[in-house]
Amino acid sequence: MGIGVVIQTCELPAQSLLGGYSGGGYTDCFVIETGARISLARYVEAFYTTWLFKLERLVLTLAARPSSDLQAVELAAGRGFAFAAWEVEQRAVDQLLMRDITGRTRSWFMVVPAAGGTRLYFGSAVTAKRYRTTGTASVGPVFRALVGFHGLYSRALLAAARARLQRHAELVNL
Repeated sequence: MGIGVVIQTCELPAQSLLGGYSGGGYTDCFVIETGARISLARYVEAFYTTWLFKLERLVLTLAARPSSDLQAVELAAGRGFAFAAWEVEQRAVDQLLMRDITGRTRSWFMVVPAAGGTRLYFGSAVTAKRYRTTGTASVGPVFRALVGFHGLYSRALLAAARARLQRHAELVNL
C-alpha cells in the first residue's frame, strides 16, 4: 500500500465491521501506517487519550456523559462498554465499532499488520433518517454542510493517535 505518514482515504476493507452501514447514509474510511506493531487496544487507547480528542470529550461532557483516560483504557482493553457519547456495538480481535447514544453515528477502528509496522484504519458512518414530509432518506442538511470539516477532523484525530503511538514506541525503545 505504501502509505508512509500520509493519511489516505480508502474503501472500507471487505472484513470491516463498518461495512454494514455503507449501503445508505454516509461512510468514510481513512488509513495510515505506523512503523511499530500496534494492538487494537493500544490504538483505541491512544486515539481516545490524544490532546485533540480530550477537547471533544470536554464538549461531550456537556452533551452526553463525562469520560476519563481510565475509561478509555478500560474500553480499549475490552473491559468497558461505554465511553463518552458512545457504546460498543461490535468488537473483534482487530476491530472496534462504536455507536453513539442516539444510534445515528458510528466510529470504527481497525489494525492490520503491515511490513515493518501496522496499518491503522479509522472510519465513520452516519445513518440516513427518513423524513416524513418527503419520504426520502438522508443524513440531513446539517451533516451534509459539515462533511468537509468532518473529513479534516477525522484525519487530524488519526494523525494525533499515530503521533501518540509513535512517541510511545520511541520511549519503549530507548
